[in-house]
Amino acid sequence: MLSAHRAEILSLHQDPREAGAAAIRHHADGLLVVEDGLVVARGDYADLAPKFASVPLNAHPGRLLMPGFVDTHIHYPQVDCVASYGQQLLGWLDEHIFPAERAFADGAHAREVAGFFVNELLRNGTTSALVFATVHAASVDALFEAADGRGMRVVSGKVLMDLGPDGLRDTPGAARAETEELIARWRGRGRIGYAVTPRFALTSSDAQLAVAGELVARHKHVLMHTHISENRAEIAAVGARFATARDYLDAYEQFGLVGPRSVFAHGIHLSHRECARLAEAGSGIALCPTSNLFLGSGLFDLARLDEHGVRLGLGSDIGAGTSFSLLATMGEAYKVCQLQGQALDPFRALYLATAGGARILGLGDRIGSLEPGQEADFVLLDPCATALAARRCATGPLAERLFAMQILGDDRMIAATYLMGEKAYDRDGGAMA
Repeated sequence: MLSAHRAEILSLHQDPREAGAAAIRHHADGLLVVEDGLVVARGDYADLAPKFASVPLNAHPGRLLMPGFVDTHIHYPQVDCVASYGQQLLGWLDEHIFPAERAFADGAHAREVAGFFVNELLRNGTTSALVFATVHAASVDALFEAADGRGMRVVSGKVLMDLGPDGLRDTPGAARAETEELIARWRGRGRIGYAVTPRFALTSSDAQLAVAGELVARHKHVLMHTHISENRAEIAAVGARFATARDYLDAYEQFGLVGPRSVFAHGIHLSHRECARLAEAGSGIALCPTSNLFLGSGLFDLARLDEHGVRLGLGSDIGAGTSFSLLATMGEAYKVCQLQGQALDPFRALYLATAGGARILGLGDRIGSLEPGQEADFVLLDPCATALAARRCATGPLAERLFAMQILGDDRMIAATYLMGEKAYDRDGGAMA
């Protein structure tokens, strides 16, 4: 079935750092045509309207239509830990996170939180996400059920942590068996993807990290999702534990966990060698500025990552992160760069939150830029959502409006969110499922 949407349309199909202005696709008065969940045409309204005159038209005056946001690192079990006071990373995990994650042994609790979580993503314009669950297989099932029921693209997996605390500890054998069962159960269902998910190097034994590497090698369609180089105390502990490794990244590489399907969260304190190796391997880094600031972990060095050509996306990292909104996350990423004398152009920020994120998830051909043939996941932004935004974002050059939306924007700017061309969230009516 065909449908058409008339609005101002903006997307980026390439990294503007590499392609410059040619990466930007903008139609001040545009038309997006969708058939059976896929984009079949997009362009200037005046050019396309005659060809699609018989197609039902949805007019969105005053709205900016852009690809749905792609969150490349977020923890759904940590929803109830957002804004938990005190501690840096390791102490914060012990005091707030591990106690909360133990509750996900209860399937009913996992289902309730998962339903809230995916609705919150949609309310913030996020249509695809790479998500941490917990060590409990039931937590993965709960998340996948919630996402699949809404037609949402979510990639996740059972957390592997045989050196974890009581109540969050598995074994290498259980990690293998439960992961295999989850992959078999969910492969090919809806828009669900799987990620082999060791929590981080310190919470898995060598035997379990070897299992993770074997799972990634065996299942060519899965991702590998973990953390790296977030906190200096963590890095020191990894150095002590993996004495033969050259650095944090090498601790993972010894077990076959560094490759083109690997997504590492944070990467704040990476060395030049690690950056060069990540680029060579085609691995991705999820930048998580609100989390890094909240925990006092440090400032990601965008210039260093770019110098080596590391693939990048943005992550909200709820619940150390402080907002589900990738609009707000773009604004915080800009500020982190400012603190280091670096620049983050608003178009580059949008790329990282859309097509760039899709690329590191191996989904760049399916989502992220609203090219013909891609899945029609998109959001409608309301630049006049607040009185201040209306004064700053409603008129002016595109770059200035986009930047102001990233600095002033949050969930209030999301007028509607669409999945495969179907409305999944309406600001006035809430989630549609």
